[in-house]
Amino acid sequence: MAKSKQVDGGKDKDISAEITDEDVDRARRQIGVPVPLRCDTLSPTAAAATMKNFNWGYGDDNPLYQDESYGKQSRWRGMVAAPMYPIATGRCEIPPLSGDKKNLFRGLFRGVGKYYSGVRWEWYKPIYRGDETFVDSSTSSVEVKTSSFSGGRSIIETYRFMHVDRMGDPVAVRYESYVSAERGGSKKTGKHANIERATYTEADIEAINALYEAEERRGGLPRWFEDVAVGDQLVPIVKGPMTVTDVISQHVGWGMGEYGIGPLRHAWKGRTQKLKGFYNPDEYGVPDVMQRMHWDPNWAQQIGLPAPYDYGQMRSCWMSHLLTNWMGDDAWLRSMSNRLNTFNFLGDTHIMRGKVTDKRRDELGCVVTIKVCGTNQRDEDSVTGTAEILLPSREFGPVSLPVAPRELRERGAKMMELRGTEEPLES
Repeated sequence: MAKSKQVDGGKDKDISAEITDEDVDRARRQIGVPVPLRCDTLSPTAAAATMKNFNWGYGDDNPLYQDESYGKQSRWRGMVAAPMYPIATGRCEIPPLSGDKKNLFRGLFRGVGKYYSGVRWEWYKPIYRGDETFVDSSTSSVEVKTSSFSGGRSIIETYRFMHVDRMGDPVAVRYESYVSAERGGSKKTGKHANIERATYTEADIEAINALYEAEERRGGLPRWFEDVAVGDQLVPIVKGPMTVTDVISQHVGWGMGEYGIGPLRHAWKGRTQKLKGFYNPDEYGVPDVMQRMHWDPNWAQQIGLPAPYDYGQMRSCWMSHLLTNWMGDDAWLRSMSNRLNTFNFLGDTHIMRGKVTDKRRDELGCVVTIKVCGTNQRDEDSVTGTAEILLPSREFGPVSLPVAPRELRERGAKMMELRGTEEPLES
């Protein structure tokens, strides 16, 4: 058994990696090349248990996503998955890369921090238990910038993830953006040096409890298009104070993320065979994942942050929770986009708010636009975004589901044609 002692060697090396011109060039050459997922999703086929766990993981108790008997009474005629559930389901049939394509993706931005910075979603069909969906992923854009977080060079890569059904018809598509920033720069800028973890009095917690108590869910009562006016405020929801338990629960809901990290023997395989560059020794000399900045205070502070922080997916889920509470069971969340403006640290509390900024009747149906922001106890809008919701209408009738653009439908058809047996085509 190893002795309990601190190990300081190698710390600077772990955060000193820089972004090179060669990395940028290779990232740009990856645009449009379909790539396999690093690991299987949590639930390759949608299952009732994982559908329930998913929205449980971000603190949503909407029975439409948890109760089959409730769902059968809705227009959907069954329990459906929460909007962001596609990140936890689906099969990827893209074969492993080989030859020049494998070399193109090997070791890119090694040792550089990668941070989720925002997402744009579009939804076309609900997912029911037992549904089998298929996932296609590729880089869609690459931008070079100077990071406000680290002060060093940064890269914004946007990835397209398309989810289709067995016929190749799009179910949902998301465009996730990530910032790759030089980790060491955050210590040089000291941008977050003055932030201290929030503390709460008993009265503070009681005030937060009151906000949880005041949450409203529209449920089976239709929110008619005619009854909505520009300027209407959504009933806010509260999220926090955020704890390590909340981070763990998010993992219970959607798995361990795209890297497929795991415990014990799984960790051994990762650090010795699959993801050697994704592990480094902690202060006691124990190799652990770089991803531990989400729960390990020492590692978070070593890379220049005052405390561990959330996953960007969490605030996206919170945003969808606010929207689905307001719109009710008969509506359809057509699209949602957001931008993460700053970190959400352990101990932070967010109030998620929304406001109707537009309503119109067009080819999609009766559309309402919502502006959303999540504000923490430091009065920072850490996440901002917009959404489009299709509402039922007394005059024009129930919601009709949108049709995906031709480009996505054609790619979905190609995915089914390939059946995972051929080298994927660039698209």
